[in-house]
Amino acid sequence: MYINKAMIFGNLTRDPELRALPSGMNVVNFSVATNRTYKDRDGKKQEQADFHNVVVFGRQADTVNQYLKKGSSVFVEGRMQTRSWEGKDGEKKYRTEIVADRVQFGPRGSGGGARSSDSGQGGDDQTPPDDTSSGGGAGIEYPKDDINPDDIPF
Repeated sequence: MYINKAMIFGNLTRDPELRALPSGMNVVNFSVATNRTYKDRDGKKQEQADFHNVVVFGRQADTVNQYLKKGSSVFVEGRMQTRSWEGKDGEKKYRTEIVADRVQFGPRGSGGGARSSDSGQGGDDQTPPDDTSSGGGAGIEYPKDDINPDDIPF
């Protein structure tokens, strides 16, 4: 058995771009930045950012386009896919992206007005963006110091 699963949590680097496929289904593209902090060999704290292209189809695409914008925090679950095409210069181009199965909006405070909800599930009972009853983790206190892997009990 093979597994192709991607899970990222980060912030949108640009507003979602909504388009329609020839079949009429909507598709939205956006990019998510994730970062990590680590110590290099000299013990100096370093930061590294990675950028991920995300594609969402169907009703989720409509919801993402409606509620998310640049700076919004988001959790994306999906699969990795690499597409190839021939550019205008005749050179073969490649793009690796996450095809989202599920998109969850992050907390409002850290993400430019996004609501905390799961757009990957549910029916027509969409709640407005100012509904904060679902929690969203805005009250989570994160440790100020780096986590030492030796302290983890497993």
